[in-house]
Amino acid sequence: MKSLSPTAKYNLQRILPFGIIWLFLAIIFFIVEIGVTGTIPKGNETRIDLTPKVLFFALASITFIGLLIGTIELFYLNQRFAQKSFARKILYKFLFYSLLFSVITLITYPIAASIELGTSILDPKVWTKFTVYLTSWTNISSLMQLGSMLLISLFYAEISENIGHGVLLNFFTGKYHTPKEERRIFMFVDMKSSTTIAEKIGHTKYFELLKAYYRDLSPAIVKHSGEIYQYVGDEIVITWPLKRGVQNNRCLECFFTMKKDLLKKASFYQEQFHITPSFKAGMHEGIVTTGEIGVVKQEIIYTGDVLNTTARIQSLCNNFETELLISENLKKGLSDSDKLTYTPLGNTELKGKATALQLFKVSERING
Repeated sequence: MKSLSPTAKYNLQRILPFGIIWLFLAIIFFIVEIGVTGTIPKGNETRIDLTPKVLFFALASITFIGLLIGTIELFYLNQRFAQKSFARKILYKFLFYSLLFSVITLITYPIAASIELGTSILDPKVWTKFTVYLTSWTNISSLMQLGSMLLISLFYAEISENIGHGVLLNFFTGKYHTPKEERRIFMFVDMKSSTTIAEKIGHTKYFELLKAYYRDLSPAIVKHSGEIYQYVGDEIVITWPLKRGVQNNRCLECFFTMKKDLLKKASFYQEQFHITPSFKAGMHEGIVTTGEIGVVKQEIIYTGDVLNTTARIQSLCNNFETELLISENLKKGLSDSDKLTYTPLGNTELKGKATALQLFKVSERING
């Protein structure tokens, strides 16, 4: 069986939490109701009798709704409301999903009622029960529960979007609550002539350029299993665990895919900003200590000499008239490729470093 692509895995990792959140909250509400009433809810003229079959259908439906919301968020609403404020996003999305829930209720309640009554969904008894349900306290209670679940999942979506899905997941799991040493690859990507561009188009327009630039580079990072560690002005810091990054030369493929993706949007940038952005990058690998830090604001950060060294390597791209420089340490772990050319540049002294480092210029072969 063919394994999922990194992009598909990334999308699943963003969608699945919605299904889990909805299923978890549904079970919590169910347990609370049993605790308050002292009994499992029984069927009446508005409530469906909670048989094992109906319970399974209800939990499956709730999980499906959560997954559906996650899918809509990922592929539609995030882009649709990207320019709105946090409060407006929540409001507009809440109204959208309220309408969606009305349609889902119209579909799922009659099905559940027909299962309970052991009859066809077209039986008048099913629709009589549904009509009474719409004006009942049972419906009001269900709407309040759905509204609460919706708001919690929307807040999760916005927080995840702002601090990063992987970072939020690591906070939840406590992966880096205790500092850990790990070997990682870092790539520092810096926009060329950014100061000149900002002066030419103005800082407001430049900010819009950065948003588009980051947006267009992101798919390549996801495709090649990279993690965005930081945005620092016009610079992006991307990282991989060493084993993942060197597999199939992912870290290098990421750079060249980003470059191609940006070139495909050249006409857009010329039309909107009258320039075509480009970038240069430095790459290195080494041991870092990873952990949660901060009091007023917590972050998961990496500390280690590898970050400073990578920044120094990137700063030498102009000196060697190249767009990509990598260290010898990193090259040793990469595979030979017919598509790439590694040009040794000899031992190079880096600012603030006592030991010179062997660097390589990496380029794609024209006929590769």
